[in-house]
Amino acid sequence: MTLPTALPMTRRSALAAALAAVAWRPAFALVDSPEAAQAEALHVLNRLAFGPTPGDLERVARMGTPAWIAEQLHPERLALPSFLADQLAALHTPNETQREMVQQYRDMQKAAKEAKQAETASPDGKKPQTEEGAQRRQQVAQITVEAGDERLLQALNSPRQLQEVLVDFWFNHFNVFQGKGLDRVLVENYEREAIRPNVLGRFRTMLGATAKHPAMLFYLDNWLSVAPGFQPRRGGGKQASGLNENYAREVMELHTLGVDGGYTQQDVTELARILTGWTMLPQQPKRRRRVDIDSAPVYARGRQQADSIFVFDPERHDDGSKTWLGHSVAPGGQMEGEFALDVLARHPATAKHIAFKLARRFVADDPSPALVDRLAQRFLDTDGDLRAVMQALVDAPEFRDPRPVKFKTPYQYVMSAVRASGIATTNVKPLMAVLAQLGQPLYGCQTPDGFHDTEADWLNPNAITQRVNFATALASGKLPLQRVDDPNDASGANGMKAMERQADRAMNASFAIQGTTPPVDATALLATLGPAISDKTRAAVGAAQPALRAALVLGSPDFMRR
Repeated sequence: MTLPTALPMTRRSALAAALAAVAWRPAFALVDSPEAAQAEALHVLNRLAFGPTPGDLERVARMGTPAWIAEQLHPERLALPSFLADQLAALHTPNETQREMVQQYRDMQKAAKEAKQAETASPDGKKPQTEEGAQRRQQVAQITVEAGDERLLQALNSPRQLQEVLVDFWFNHFNVFQGKGLDRVLVENYEREAIRPNVLGRFRTMLGATAKHPAMLFYLDNWLSVAPGFQPRRGGGKQASGLNENYAREVMELHTLGVDGGYTQQDVTELARILTGWTMLPQQPKRRRRVDIDSAPVYARGRQQADSIFVFDPERHDDGSKTWLGHSVAPGGQMEGEFALDVLARHPATAKHIAFKLARRFVADDPSPALVDRLAQRFLDTDGDLRAVMQALVDAPEFRDPRPVKFKTPYQYVMSAVRASGIATTNVKPLMAVLAQLGQPLYGCQTPDGFHDTEADWLNPNAITQRVNFATALASGKLPLQRVDDPNDASGANGMKAMERQADRAMNASFAIQGTTPPVDATALLATLGPAISDKTRAAVGAAQPALRAALVLGSPDFMRR
């Protein structure tokens, strides 16, 4: 689908001409003036948050960037605003357990299979519509959509901005694809329980939480990995596919050591053997089996162990001795895997891999080796304390360089644009559709390496055109970001197709759409962004037609960098 154009041709031509007048590599310099504090505030808001909202520059400049950073490094001390807490409380998904969500998905699959069989057997070949089947599809669609609601509402409105930026970073690092089977219903739980609580904790804790979460077990197939010769229970043949190396390979190549981390194919095979038996049990067992239910982890306060469907099944485990990364691993059941994660989390190659990715995300596409080495050493000295590593990063002179050298990803661009506009957003579904059109659908990266964040990945003519179209629609108030859907209306959670249709209608319509917002005021927008917008761009904005000015700011090269 091509993102529709939001303005008539004459306005688009005028906007294109104005954009062409703006150079593509803006920069602002910190000077010894009253504006210097705002420039420094802008820098940390662009790097450690999704950009400023109205009043943020003044507030952060007044409190001082060191105090603001210290506050962000302890998000648990920052209360959520009541309106955001109410929005999150209205979502149903966080109240459901992993087992309940998996059961809903399997019920939907069963209903679809039965409907297909009935369609085949029907004399007229028509698929019968059942209220129960539609309800099950609606339940699964609601879980899928609410995952996006939960993420975007917090990214836009939470005062814990560094936490939100790190949730985006670490989800990409430990990526799972929402479009694969059970992960349609498990991704929200994965982010909320395995990623979000650990982004400023110990790396080893997050590594273990992702390794044991059913979303990762399913995505990289480790739940199917079994020892040679394993004989499944009667009727369980589909759950036994032999040794599967997918997770073992990716946990070393992507999650820890890095592609040049010094491991071999034999190490991949041996780690896969070590991790056999790490699986999940969606249904409660009907009879006693040797399954270590007590090993199921607790990811969040107040949740019971029974809520997790991770189990270690010794019947599936390869109990032979292994030689892995130079270590002799004696038979030890689940503790073999725990030992392997301990080794990976403390390995110098892991420290360097994580340090490089953090430096690339927060400083530059090609960070200096000296910075990477310092961050890696801090990682090792603190046993993977991610809060300490982030403190070392923000204290680094390389981070303090105010030049906006990073090109925003679509996610960063869309979040920062809505935040800068000051629009009180209650409906984020159109933004999910826009992210898909810009090439970064939320939870939509199919490959385990996640979305990348360098300029080479995102800067191209088509991408710029799409961003300008979005900027125009947002600035002119054509997106229904304040629409309130009836919670009992099934059309409100019909997945991405419904979101795309909603965005299409908003972009194309020449009449008011329910929930659309007032046009963005260019003067207020420029005040919000302060020194982010260069004098050259401000001159181009001032010379443009009033109706185009806010779109020109949001579509400018200045705004696309951070």
